[in-house]
Amino acid sequence: MPRIKLIVEAGPRPRYNVPMHAPIGHVKKARLLDDATGRPVPCQVLHGDLHWLLDYVPAGAEKLYTVELGRGTATEAPGVTAARRDDAVDFFIAGAPFATYNFGKQWARPFFYPVLGPDGVQITRNYPMVQGVAGETTDHHHHKSLWVAHGDVNGVDNWSEEKDHGRQVSKRLKELVDGPVLAVLRQELEWVSHRGKPVVAEEREVRIYALPPTERVMDLSVTFRAKWGKVVFGDTKEGGICSVRVATSMDGMRGGRIENSYGATTEAETWGRPAPWCDYSGPVGGKIVGIAIFDTPGNLRYPTTWHVRDYGLMTANPFGLSHFRPGSGERGDYTLEAKGTLAFRYRIFMHLGDANIGHVRDKYHDYINPPKVRFER
Repeated sequence: MPRIKLIVEAGPRPRYNVPMHAPIGHVKKARLLDDATGRPVPCQVLHGDLHWLLDYVPAGAEKLYTVELGRGTATEAPGVTAARRDDAVDFFIAGAPFATYNFGKQWARPFFYPVLGPDGVQITRNYPMVQGVAGETTDHHHHKSLWVAHGDVNGVDNWSEEKDHGRQVSKRLKELVDGPVLAVLRQELEWVSHRGKPVVAEEREVRIYALPPTERVMDLSVTFRAKWGKVVFGDTKEGGICSVRVATSMDGMRGGRIENSYGATTEAETWGRPAPWCDYSGPVGGKIVGIAIFDTPGNLRYPTTWHVRDYGLMTANPFGLSHFRPGSGERGDYTLEAKGTLAFRYRIFMHLGDANIGHVRDKYHDYINPPKVRFER
């Protein structure tokens, strides 16, 4: 079997538990070996890329692997499992429940619930999916755990669930795969008016990684296509292409902490402000846990502005500029011309502790400035 060397350069910071990928060509199977130990490393070949998890490399150092092309992995790692049941998909990491993606017709739009963060702690609110939970808030019933939405798309409200609201209709799951390193879900949706008239087409991709139980990572890609003519994403604060409603005990008004990449804290310092990432942390079940959303260079108006509230909402919203900057004269409307596309990519990182303890800054650089990879034959 052909063998090649794979070298990973850490760069200026130590790296640990980093999802990695590298192009490997038209190979369907591969075996990855850690040169330092000779042990096999869980890996997965998907769409021409080799995927694995980088366990640790000190700053300035390299890690060497051997790739045996055409051979299946010899590891028995449980990895990520995706189990479909009717209009939902349950994801398990190393056999433990992580999240469920719900996309049935009974819902206005798809969402993830429950979402179990580090050490199995439920990091998002139960309401309204489960009602009557002691101590939980019951405002904003359209805030369903972790979701994608926007309140003005060609005038259609696809954020709230008030009278004449729009819907996101699942057309099909294009792909659902799992394995020792990651699971991938790809879905085609249509955003429609309350009368069912299609407004914009969307392809959504979610990637979930088999990380240790102290952290969880989900990558979200949202690609809009103006299939039925011009689409205007309106200037409104009521929206968020990547949105989270945290567990009530994490709310900023109940002792939780909002922090962005510039060190600003609280709603007063972060709401409507641009930042590459924003983090929400607080107590749940006797532990401090946090969830961060990472914006991506190349996204519209990077770094995005944030619709983030002390009552537990955090959304990446690049459109609501007139609300975020009143008196500036700026407008956040964006027109997508007919047949055009508009793509967004985010990483959702869940961790123990606050942003500092959770090393959110370093994890952001793992995402946008990943370790360099090269092959040697």
